[in-house]
Amino acid sequence: MATHVTAVINQKGGAGKTTLAMNLAAGLARRADTVVIDLDPQGSSRQWASQGSEPFPATVKQIGGKWDARTLHQNYRAYRHMVLDCPPSLDSHASLQALRACDVALIPVLPSPVDLWASLRLPQEIDEARKVNKNLRAYLVLNQLEPKSALSAAMHEAIEEFGIPVLQAVVRRRAVYRGAALEGVSVYQMGSRGAQAAAEIEAIINEVIGT
Repeated sequence: MATHVTAVINQKGGAGKTTLAMNLAAGLARRADTVVIDLDPQGSSRQWASQGSEPFPATVKQIGGKWDARTLHQNYRAYRHMVLDCPPSLDSHASLQALRACDVALIPVLPSPVDLWASLRLPQEIDEARKVNKNLRAYLVLNQLEPKSALSAAMHEAIEEFGIPVLQAVVRRRAVYRGAALEGVSVYQMGSRGAQAAAEIEAIINEVIGT
């Protein structure tokens, strides 16, 4: 069975790419062998996995230099799921190749029109990638939503302008996500403390990838 590739991408830093990528990979690892490919020169995913008191449930690798979709699939074909943690730049070789290599692009955005407008180049890059990767699907993931808060009219307007569908599943602002990163684990490994967060990640997996 072919490897399913999910790219977590946003040209803006601070949107929560690594948090989403690592917890998504942990959820996928409960289903089948999963690898995170850390494409960010800062190596945040690799650092996250290396500092845990117990092994991270997904394998984490860092790659640099020049590569393409074909070599990526060849090198990691042993895994059922691959999650690409992309750098905060669309001008990088890694981000452009990630869009060409993935089945699904998830774009975490904060619930602020300013943050969404800062990412307005992404739809153009996705359209460009589809010339090579015709079946590429892309979705916005609302991240760090305050519990019980409604999106502002300005945010709804910004989403419509962006022109990429929004997942129904959202990631709420929870201290446990930061705690998981500090402990080098996923929210799935945090017992009852992480249960609500894990349910959010499960909802994303079920909506986008299925079982």
